[in-house]
Amino acid sequence: MGPRLRGDDVWGWGALLAAVLSLASPALADGLIDNANGYTIGAKGELIRFNGLVIDDYGKVAKLLDRTDKRPEKLDFKLDAKGRTLIPGLIDAHGHVMELGAVALSLDLSGTNSLAEAQALLARYARERPTPVWIGGGGWNQERWKLGRYPTASDIDSLTAGRPVVLSRIDGHAVLANSAAMAAAGITTKTKDPAGGRIERDAKGNPTGVFIDAAQTLIRAAVPPSLPRDRDAQLAKAQEILLGFGITATDDMGTSVDDWQVMRRAGDAGRLRVRITAYARGLEPLLSIAGTGPTPWLYDGHLRMIGMKLYADGALGSRGAWLKAPYADAPGQRGLQFLDDAKLRNLMSRAAMDGFQVAVHAIGDAANAQLMDAIDELSDTYKGDRRWRIEHAQIIDPADLPRFAKHGIVASMQPVHQTSDRLMAEARLGPQRLAGAYAWKSMLDNKAPLAFGSDYPVESPNPFPALAAAISREDAAGQPAGGWMPAQKIDLTQAFRAFTATAAYAGFAEDRIGSLTPGHMADFLLLDRDIFTAGTADIRAARPEETWIGGKRVWVAK
Repeated sequence: MGPRLRGDDVWGWGALLAAVLSLASPALADGLIDNANGYTIGAKGELIRFNGLVIDDYGKVAKLLDRTDKRPEKLDFKLDAKGRTLIPGLIDAHGHVMELGAVALSLDLSGTNSLAEAQALLARYARERPTPVWIGGGGWNQERWKLGRYPTASDIDSLTAGRPVVLSRIDGHAVLANSAAMAAAGITTKTKDPAGGRIERDAKGNPTGVFIDAAQTLIRAAVPPSLPRDRDAQLAKAQEILLGFGITATDDMGTSVDDWQVMRRAGDAGRLRVRITAYARGLEPLLSIAGTGPTPWLYDGHLRMIGMKLYADGALGSRGAWLKAPYADAPGQRGLQFLDDAKLRNLMSRAAMDGFQVAVHAIGDAANAQLMDAIDELSDTYKGDRRWRIEHAQIIDPADLPRFAKHGIVASMQPVHQTSDRLMAEARLGPQRLAGAYAWKSMLDNKAPLAFGSDYPVESPNPFPALAAAISREDAAGQPAGGWMPAQKIDLTQAFRAFTATAAYAGFAEDRIGSLTPGHMADFLLLDRDIFTAGTADIRAARPEETWIGGKRVWVAK
């Protein structure tokens, strides 16, 4: 029997053995994306450059490599990026997944510039699709049409041979119904406006066909539900669109019980590719789906329900946004308050007591102030890292801006709303009330976590025009030159962070996505250009050539 080793001998031999093995065998890894022009966000929000991305066998980032770093030798795959720009998958912090697919597979009026164009599309759609009997769609915008009024049932009654028609406004806060749809829903002159909603009427009090905010339910209750196969097709279409624009993860704002079941079916069948963080459409579906707390991540990190979505008011386009002072172009109106103070606090409190996150749609300055008052009060009871979310935060009284930092309120905003809405915002508010409008730079200056999204299908989910808008405050035509309220511009790193690291933070997912940090999921894009050296027009035109999720290529440009 040989001599026994002392403890220090054992540790010495162990260290020597480890050193020898490290020299004898190259590091093991499953995949390498090499020769990339890589960018990601660091722990302090800074931009980090790299040349190679090592992916482990769990689909996570193992290591970022510089040009001089040794490459692993034993690999399952190696891709030469050939100098293409590689960035983390982009995260849309506010979208509507099922609605995106539904709009894409129905009548889409979002590209129309006049009522006549919309009428022609509707007539052709009705001729080409005799079934189902009900015709659905949306995207109309009377402001873009320069109509000077809302469209009416009489504008479309003759186009569909008596078939019921229900068309959503571009912002989802109003619908246009024809006479057949109103008859099916039992709408008459005697029908009263519901709380939080308004029926547009003519001089004699007759409904004209436009139903705003909560009044939409009067019409939608009569619309036959979609078949399960149609709902599955909508989710598949939505994922195809998102992946094509480089959106690898999204927050679904307003998930219904049926939406959740569609997503679960896709997950069960292995068809769920985009990562979805779901916020239930109110308290009842939240408790029905998630029960006593946020669900775990399902389907290898592709689906989770984390919280509840509420509405404090409507939208500017339909004059439903709740303002502190009357509308400049409608002095008799201040918009719609959806929830009184007690109900808002009760709903938020009930969700918070079980650890759910709360996200509330608030566009007008009165709605935002009401919500911040509620957060002030609730934060005394529900302490810790709550990440209360204000969705849109479009019109803020400048005096209220510092309140975002007090409780770490996430400002979940959409850059493309500013370029789409600026002329309407000027008309609705007047020049003296715009200082806190679409105020991205002010949010950052006031230490608010800024998360960007698109509010698709209200806007396109394409994030690259949004990045361009964030740094320029100009639309696709370069208007207005120099930017609208240019003091609110932010730089590209800040905008990029809002679509990646902070968007992940907004949904409590910063431990797994939002940056290409070792240990995070290998969700990334290979782009057709370097957005960090490009001008604004080139950023706007950027496109993914490949989209990868969990270390697997899931979409390739055709």
